[in-house]
Amino acid sequence: MAEAADFQGTSPSPARRRLRRTAAVLTTAPLLAGLLQLTVGSSAQAAAPTAAKAASGSRTVSVSLDSLTPAVPTEDDTLTVSGTVTNNGRQTITDAHMDLLLGPELDTRSGIDDAAAGGDYSAGSDGSGIGDEYAEKLPELTPGVAEHFSISVPMEDLDLGSAGVYQLGVALSGETSAQQWDQVLGFQRTFLPWQPGEADSTTKTTFLWPLISDAHMTARTGSNEKQTPVFLDDSLAEDLAPGGRLEQMVALGKELDVTWVIDPDLLASVDAMTENYEIQGEGDTTTPGRSQGVARRWLAELQEAVAGKEVVALPFGDIDLASLAHNGTSVTGSLSHLKEATEVASRTVDTVLHVKPSTDFAWPVNGAVDPSIVKVATSAGADKIIARNDSLQETSGLTYTPSAPRPIGGGTTAVVADARLSTAFQGDLTTASAGTLAVQRFLAQSLALNLQTDKQRSIVVAPQRTPSASQAHTMAEAVAALQGSPWNESQSLTDAAAARPDPDATTEVPSASSYPASLRRRELPRTAFQQIAVTQEKLDNFKVILSDESRVVTPFGRAMNREMSTSWRGHAVAARNFRDGVEVYLDDLAQQVSLIEKSETKLSGRSATIPVTVQNNLVQGVDHLVLRLTSTSPTRLEINGEAYNEQAVTVSGGHSQSVKFPTSANANGKVTVIAQLFTEDGQPYGSPVTFDVRVTEITATVMLVIGGGVLLLVLAGFRMYTQRKRAAARDAEEDGPDEAAESAEGPVNPDGTEDRLTEETEETEASEESDVRPGADEPEQPSDPTPDTAAENTDPSGTGERVDR
Repeated sequence: MAEAADFQGTSPSPARRRLRRTAAVLTTAPLLAGLLQLTVGSSAQAAAPTAAKAASGSRTVSVSLDSLTPAVPTEDDTLTVSGTVTNNGRQTITDAHMDLLLGPELDTRSGIDDAAAGGDYSAGSDGSGIGDEYAEKLPELTPGVAEHFSISVPMEDLDLGSAGVYQLGVALSGETSAQQWDQVLGFQRTFLPWQPGEADSTTKTTFLWPLISDAHMTARTGSNEKQTPVFLDDSLAEDLAPGGRLEQMVALGKELDVTWVIDPDLLASVDAMTENYEIQGEGDTTTPGRSQGVARRWLAELQEAVAGKEVVALPFGDIDLASLAHNGTSVTGSLSHLKEATEVASRTVDTVLHVKPSTDFAWPVNGAVDPSIVKVATSAGADKIIARNDSLQETSGLTYTPSAPRPIGGGTTAVVADARLSTAFQGDLTTASAGTLAVQRFLAQSLALNLQTDKQRSIVVAPQRTPSASQAHTMAEAVAALQGSPWNESQSLTDAAAARPDPDATTEVPSASSYPASLRRRELPRTAFQQIAVTQEKLDNFKVILSDESRVVTPFGRAMNREMSTSWRGHAVAARNFRDGVEVYLDDLAQQVSLIEKSETKLSGRSATIPVTVQNNLVQGVDHLVLRLTSTSPTRLEINGEAYNEQAVTVSGGHSQSVKFPTSANANGKVTVIAQLFTEDGQPYGSPVTFDVRVTEITATVMLVIGGGVLLLVLAGFRMYTQRKRAAARDAEEDGPDEAAESAEGPVNPDGTEDRLTEETEETEASEESDVRPGADEPEQPSDPTPDTAAENTDPSGTGERVDR
């Protein structure tokens, strides 16, 4: 309590110290007495002085430092500090006043860290007030009520002297009814970077501005020719809308001299949103997306923002290099996805933004590296790795922070970002006070770094991958202040990587055992890469039958890139669901090409054709398929003279094709037949269809029935002939001798010949008529050349279906 009462660095008199001790005893005695009556435990007795200290300490009042302007003052400026104070205690504070406390100059970067982590006010280290004339008196502070304050001081009155980082504090002092003496009841500590005039040397600073998001697009597309994309949800539209995270990143970065680091997947997703798109719902349902205008505006703003700026493209989907290095390289094909993602990255950025990006940089999570990560990162063509100096640490005893580029062997350069500057904008920065403190600490670290040596150095700042909107605002405020400071000049990432390395800087990549365990626990597991490999194998088997494989290969290839994204760290369940969704959808597509089930087939006779129908419910046609029909008992039933027969199959999109196989039976009975689709390289495609063929012989009784029918037709023809002859004779008798003679002889043609039906002609006609019988078919071909049937005619054959003979 006595320490909390110290103010402005003066030591209280012995009499006053005794008075304070007496007041403390009087204040705590009733509380201790009450506690002793309630409990005899020593823990309760120990809690009493702790509670008393908390109630009277420098945290009784919370001080929110909402603004410090200018962030980097000059000699002619007036420093203004403003904010709010809130009484969190239970007693009203009287005689309250706000004071600006100037602390000591901080010579080291670690000293800044220690001061930022400091707790309660300490008169010995937090300095003294700058003068009563700048103190602001406040009315009584009642519990729970916030009051605004603002203190302005000309910089010349601070008398700071030489360049450096100075500790600056804002303190609220006052009295309470229980502690009736002036004491610090609220305190907030920050930093004031001071660089009068031009700096002896400047620091070339590269600030990465990451434009990265989570995976939003699924592998699904609408069942139409235009392949309407399907999104997991509409959260991307919220980020692109005014006030959204991504909208703020573009609007803020547009005004800064930064290097844009972009995930091409984000660009491809937004570009897809500019046209018709759908949002995934429950089951297979989807709803139309409505944010085309938002997407178009955002892309237009981004194109304008990156014009003339350096753009670095990450591999498509921002593939997690550390997860791939530690858990994926043992799974066949995993590295090929990184190569494909790198190749498509440049094309995507160029197509959407109309700028040529750099793809030479790899960025592992948090800049943490080990030999396996370096090996994977360079396997796809990158020769520069963005690391961080809390991973690639200095071991040579340098007293200053060296330049970013470090040659680490094999023609690879590690571009080492500064950890203190890179992590300055993490955490909750939603309040103005948190943002102000983060900006001042960032600037203080930057100036302290510059003052370490007269050598000019290239420093890289690589913040978190997906800063929130509030973090982005704080970053922009800090970068704008830094770029206007006298000790800094901006530099592109490419130039920073090409800078002359410090010969004394560490170039040894840390071992795998030193990789942070906290990061390793959040990596994609090996099972994830195994599942991706299974999906790739299924895709390879499926694409060979397609007439336009790009309609499937492209969306599924990009979906598998998204499955390896860094955005899944800490979201293991969501990552697994996404992988499952991709695989299930691919299975559904592959099953759209299948054989239609058949029931038992009856074969009456020694030879016939058996039709097997292939159904294609895809939008596009399928080709390079072979249908094989196999007899399980070739001694009874042969397929085109062999145990099996194969025929090539081509089916248009949304149609079915019936393929006919010639068969011959050698014995009666039931034979099982298997129909199976194969790709041209002999790999089975889809599930087989098994059905039975029942062979029945044509017996003598059947032949007798057929012969009897033919005989009846002949007799009927003869009877018709005799009836006609009799009718002609009766007509001749009634018409007289002459007409009878003419009738008997038949009509005479002009040339004198008779025109009458000869007996041979009549017999021929009767014979032809008798040959016409129901069920006679034209000769059949092995494969049906007729047009494909409609897609909806997919009903299976009926029980006991007959086959063509």
